[in-house]
Amino acid sequence: MNDGSGQFDLGQARVCAVMNAGSGRRKHHEISRTLNERIAPACGRFEIRVAKRGRDLPDLARRVADEGFDLVIAVGGDGTQSAVAGALAGSDTAMGVLPGGTFNYFARDLGVGETIEDGIDTILNARKGSTDLGEVNGLVFLNNISLGAYPQILKTREGIYRRWGRSRIAAYWSVAVALRRLRRPMQLTAHVDGQERSHTSALVFVARSAYQLETFGLEGADAIRDGKMVVLIAKASRAMPLFRSALRLAFGHSARDEDFEMIVTDSIEIETPDSAQLVAHDGEKTRLRSPFRLKVRQGALRVLLPVDGQSKTTS
Repeated sequence: MNDGSGQFDLGQARVCAVMNAGSGRRKHHEISRTLNERIAPACGRFEIRVAKRGRDLPDLARRVADEGFDLVIAVGGDGTQSAVAGALAGSDTAMGVLPGGTFNYFARDLGVGETIEDGIDTILNARKGSTDLGEVNGLVFLNNISLGAYPQILKTREGIYRRWGRSRIAAYWSVAVALRRLRRPMQLTAHVDGQERSHTSALVFVARSAYQLETFGLEGADAIRDGKMVVLIAKASRAMPLFRSALRLAFGHSARDEDFEMIVTDSIEIETPDSAQLVAHDGEKTRLRSPFRLKVRQGALRVLLPVDGQSKTTS
């Protein structure tokens, strides 16, 4: 991460906040009121744009990015942050982060705080810096992508939630259903640093969040801070051990280093026999075509950071 220099001049800035109404009508109205009370008076110009559904966020973010704002504030969880980052990547427009999700890994990595109020405090007294982004086949991701078991679990869970509603029992049931359907592990070939490696695995997990790796109890956080990504490939060859190790990582439980082969790199190509795979990225799902070309885009996103350089992340 490049910290940049100098305080961001919010008083002269054209600012737009982007959020998702699908996360709850009452919630987004309350947040809008807070933004109008605290941020709008400090800006040269201030607007709020709301996507009706989560799937509308990427298009909304791209439209906002083309309108010449100096600052675009992403309000919401990591999926919202990722959609806005993808639209702003490579531009001079700065991104502000107001964390409103469950995990808020991106906000924690930046040190801008873990709540909307903390994020507002950062934006009101911020400096402009830059941070690295992950990319797979042109799709930007902030925290992670995964192939195999986890995308299938997310897909199955959505169907069960639609039919039976959200509950802990429904979540557990979706895991069992997904594992029953996932009869065969993936056969894949990884091309990295001029070498070719073959693997049989139920899960490939590519991390770009140092905070998330530390949460999982895995090494590699320092490498991510140095501009790399950490590729974790489940080692087990038999079904049940392979599923257990994949699930430990996918659900954030205490993952063990011996469960996974770790590759630290800034670019890798992963090839699978299936021409297309469902890919989970920052909590969302997209079907992409093999081979999967992953890279780190160094300093690709302008972001607002605490002006004093101190993290607002709490323990």
